[in-house]
Amino acid sequence: MGTGLCLTLAAPARAESDHGFRAGLALRWAPIHEQQVRRQGSHALGGAADFITSIDFDGDLDASNNWENAARFALPAHAYYSVVETASHWYVVYTFYHPRDWSSRFLDTEHENDSEGVLLAIARDGSRYGALRAAVTVVHSDFYSFVPAGSPWRSGQEDIDGELQLRAYAGALHPVTAQQAETHALKAWPYYSIQREGVVYYPSLTRAETPSSADDRSVVYQLHDVLESGGPWQRRRDARLFAGYGTMAGNASGGCGSGVLWCRRDAAHMAWGWNDHDDGVRPGAMASDPAALAATYFVPHEPLAKSYRFNPFR
Repeated sequence: MGTGLCLTLAAPARAESDHGFRAGLALRWAPIHEQQVRRQGSHALGGAADFITSIDFDGDLDASNNWENAARFALPAHAYYSVVETASHWYVVYTFYHPRDWSSRFLDTEHENDSEGVLLAIARDGSRYGALRAAVTVVHSDFYSFVPAGSPWRSGQEDIDGELQLRAYAGALHPVTAQQAETHALKAWPYYSIQREGVVYYPSLTRAETPSSADDRSVVYQLHDVLESGGPWQRRRDARLFAGYGTMAGNASGGCGSGVLWCRRDAAHMAWGWNDHDDGVRPGAMASDPAALAATYFVPHEPLAKSYRFNPFR
């Protein structure tokens, strides 16, 4: 691991004691998020099956009724974030949730609940919210890595898959991410992008808008700290929401699997359950040990602390 560049460390432990700072950091780097939408298919809900939302969009925390309730409730835009801190970097995970992982093709599978996301590595360079260095995205059981132009980070044991694009919003440059329709695999834009119809989401701490159509290019999503009272991390042992550690409960009720090969049960995971099937990093590391993941995926060419000042997942 090279250390050719000098990194000025910011004041310690702000994220540990200050929810407001964590929220500001998350908002500063929150992705502009493009969601491809497909209207066709018996489970598409006219395109709404591809809208992001909260895990309690239907007013309860029973994950086993979300497939059917997606057809009964509005789907305002929400996303979750978590912040982990070392002496040298902040690591912010953003999670985008859909009630359905669905398919318009017969030779395919579906499942209730769907959770994909992105990890951002941010160097503590002395500025308030640091400098963005890299992103790792979730494509089911594979992770993909990206770096913005000018980042000193290079490929490590995993190859960098492309350049992380930035786009101006609310006076700052934000990374741009994108998800496919139906399965909602996530990469940096334009490695996935909207084809014909889709929704473009913009971050907020206070507002959650519902897309007006399947082709709404300006929708605000509300960020939620995964640690907030009553949130997913606090309820990680709630059997109505989780079938296991980080594994969301999901069944085949409501028509999941009809018209395709089958509906997989308990198939979605929150960030502390995400896993790349062959990278050698332990499951859940994107949330619980992002410094180790970063050291595996990249050669940063700057100091990379391995111990944590704030890490609620350990």
